[in-house]
Amino acid sequence: MPIVVCRYSTANAGVRVAKYSEGYQAKNEPIYGYEKGSPERLELDEKLAQYSSTVHDVPIVIGDDEIRSGKTMHQVMPFDHQKTLAKYSYADEKLIQQAIDVSQSARRAWEARPLLERGEIILKAADLMTGKYRMDLMAATMLGQAKTIIQGEIDATCELADFYRFDVQFALVTLVITATLTASASGSDSPVVLQGFWAAIAPFNFTAISGHLAGAPALMGNVVLWKPSDTSILSSYVVFKILREAGLPPGVINFVPADGPVFGRTITKSPHLAGINFTGSTKTFHHLWQAVAENIQTYRSYPRLIGECGGKNFHFVHPSGDIDSVVNGTIRAAFEYGGQKCSACSRLYVPRSKWAEIKEGLLAIHSQIKLGSPLEPDSFLSAVIDDKAFARIKGYIQHAQTSPNLTILAGGKCDDSKGYYVEPTIIETTDPKDKIMSEEIFGPVFAVYVYEDAEYKNVFKLIDETSAYALTGAIYAEDPQVVEEATEALRFSTGNFYINDKCTGSVICQQPFGGARKSGTNDKAGGPSYLLRFSSPVSVKETSVPLRDWKYPYMQQ
Repeated sequence: MPIVVCRYSTANAGVRVAKYSEGYQAKNEPIYGYEKGSPERLELDEKLAQYSSTVHDVPIVIGDDEIRSGKTMHQVMPFDHQKTLAKYSYADEKLIQQAIDVSQSARRAWEARPLLERGEIILKAADLMTGKYRMDLMAATMLGQAKTIIQGEIDATCELADFYRFDVQFALVTLVITATLTASASGSDSPVVLQGFWAAIAPFNFTAISGHLAGAPALMGNVVLWKPSDTSILSSYVVFKILREAGLPPGVINFVPADGPVFGRTITKSPHLAGINFTGSTKTFHHLWQAVAENIQTYRSYPRLIGECGGKNFHFVHPSGDIDSVVNGTIRAAFEYGGQKCSACSRLYVPRSKWAEIKEGLLAIHSQIKLGSPLEPDSFLSAVIDDKAFARIKGYIQHAQTSPNLTILAGGKCDDSKGYYVEPTIIETTDPKDKIMSEEIFGPVFAVYVYEDAEYKNVFKLIDETSAYALTGAIYAEDPQVVEEATEALRFSTGNFYINDKCTGSVICQQPFGGARKSGTNDKAGGPSYLLRFSSPVSVKETSVPLRDWKYPYMQQ
């Protein structure tokens, strides 16, 4: 009969982790309100003033060594790019190789520690993130990544802590050893770490994603080289220091800022590469995958590739959809954090019978939206991350200004004189295949295509075929038959599908996140299956009845 057993002793683990192993449930971190005059608002304001008046020194950290090498580089505040927030330097190929070597020296001791002990470190880090260092994470994220208060709160504190807490629960409860007993033998599957090191290559837009890309494989007993994004380097470094304070041994996660191509070439040449945990552009992921393929003869084992690469996410509105939900949900999904979310709404499909009402609602809200500094609490969105993002987004707006198929209904102005500011922009298109409907913009821009009401089923096919991505999408329909039709027709168009809700805002454990096609490998971060990617099960059979003969019974004369 099948039974569940756990070989991890609780003798040296904390009480809470022991409870997790018995089925204790993690909980999502409550979101603070930050109302004017509240204790958390006063504490945040003080921390923002402290962080904004200091140029923070961010080192390369390999093992216990803090290293500063080569030319000093700077992370600026996107909403005021004359102000430097942090200084840092790149690790060259030699230092990256040193980090690989140090990780391999630390690997055996770390993988030998019981999962319960590793989990206790991760849980302590989550507590530090939501307690002692909550406002440090908030300040580093708001100033460095131009996030408003609510965007910083749900990202840098709540989501990262949720990742860590639920990962521990999933590791201890979902990945327990399953065994089968018979009269003569027993068998079991034990999760074992992968040999070598994981490379965690992080994006700028979520502090939580950056910290989780490195933290998840480490929880499972792996060692990691963490390459943070240049434009979120300070918040990532704060997370790294929290992990070390929580008890993470030196060398388990090595903090390695580096030039992307140099880092990619060095790790993919190493025979010790166990896997790449990546969030970023599709183009970069393609390069990494190709480099792994070219070096496949080099590796001790086949590297695992995890990628989340973006999307061209949609809202589909049926004539039966609730108009208020459509308007409010689309504004939030498209413009929160300047559309710099891989899940952001970028294309809207509207029935002609409802377009006048929806357009009126969108323009009414647009006229009230404030684009400004994240330090001004009434700002709904702030600057985009850097000059490259500004130029790319501006290019799409200029395309809309010159194309006969596109009409800018609102916004469209760009100004980088002080910060990288792009107005939230709404565009109407008569061509549903225009590049503004098919290419990822990663900015505060979305386009609307108006369809004839009776043709709504054809729109499902249009949505599915227009983009190479399949990350998030939402349908707004009160008609249950239409909901069923859309769910079936769009089943390959998204990894996260929403019904009468916006296409952003997945919550850890409630909606594990990831997409397919060019959106990535769909490994569903924030869910139990994600952690399987960082372990390599060994099946063990133990026989209790000795084998007395080599012949089978039927062979006897």
